[in-house]
Amino acid sequence: MAVIQTVNLSKRYRDKWAVRELNLCVEQGDIYGFIGQNGAGKSTTLKLLCGLASPTEGEARLFGRPLQDPDAHRRVGALIEQPGLYPDLSGKENLMLYAALLGLDTPSRQTDEALAAVGLAPGEKKPVKQYSMGMKQRLGVALALLGSPDLLLLDEPINGLDPEGIREMREMLLRLNRERGVTLLISSHILGELSKIATRYGIIREGRMVEQLTAAELAQKCADYLLLRASQPQKAAAVLERDLPSLRWEMRPEGEMRIYDAVDPKIVGEKLARAGIAVEEMSLHRQDLESYFLAMQDKPAQK
Repeated sequence: MAVIQTVNLSKRYRDKWAVRELNLCVEQGDIYGFIGQNGAGKSTTLKLLCGLASPTEGEARLFGRPLQDPDAHRRVGALIEQPGLYPDLSGKENLMLYAALLGLDTPSRQTDEALAAVGLAPGEKKPVKQYSMGMKQRLGVALALLGSPDLLLLDEPINGLDPEGIREMREMLLRLNRERGVTLLISSHILGELSKIATRYGIIREGRMVEQLTAAELAQKCADYLLLRASQPQKAAAVLERDLPSLRWEMRPEGEMRIYDAVDPKIVGEKLARAGIAVEEMSLHRQDLESYFLAMQDKPAQK
C-alpha cells in the first residue's frame, strides 16, 4: 500500500518553483531515503506533506486520503529542520507541553513511551539546554512519535551529529521501523549513512524527481564492473557472446561496455586482440550511493 503518493506536486514561492511536478511514492514499511543537494526541494516537500505549506499545483495522498484530511495527518509525525524545544525545560516537560497541544488521552504514559523509544530516560531532570546535539535530535524524534504515528517525516535527522550519535540515531530508526512497523521518509545528504538503512530511494534535483529505485535496484546498478571501450564495439560484443557466453555484461548507448561478472581482464583483452579489435580502455570501476547520486545530477528529471 502506498503511504505517500504525490502526483505533479508543485510549490512556487513568488517566481521560483521550489518543488515542480513531483511524483513520489512511499510504500508501507519503507525506509525511504530522500536525496538531493541543498536547495533541491527536500525540506519543502516534507513541509507540503505534513501541512506546513500548501501546494501551488498537483496533489498528494497520505494513506490513500487527500492531503487535507485530518485523519491522515493524525497518523503522521514530523521533524522538519530543527526541533522547537524549550531550553529551560526537561525533555519530558517539553513532550508534556506538546502532548497537551495534541490532546492526548494519557500524556504522561505516551511521553514516557516516546522517550524510551529514542533511548532517553523519562526521569531525566536536566534542562534541554544542557543536552548534547545527539540528545536534542533524539528528543526531536520523540516529539514526532507522540500520538504513535504510522509515518515519520524526518528532515536531516543526523545532521551535526558525531559518529557515535549517528550510529545511535541509525539504530534507533531501524528499531522503530522493524519493531513498530513505522514507515520512514528521511531526507539526508550524508549518503553513506543513508545507504545503511534505506530500502527505497528518491533522488530530487531542482524540485523534480530524477529517479526512484529500491535498495536492491541500486545495489545492482552500483555493482562493481569492468569498463571496456573498444575500437569496434559491436564486433567486440559479438566476440564476448561467442567466446565468453556465460559472462554478464551490457552495452551502454555511447558504446561503452560494462562487464559485471568477475573475469580476468587479460583474458578479455587477449580474445579481442585475436579478433583484431583494439582495446581503447579497460578499467575496474567501483560505485557507491554517493557516486551514483553525483552521476544522477546530470540526468534529466522525470516529468
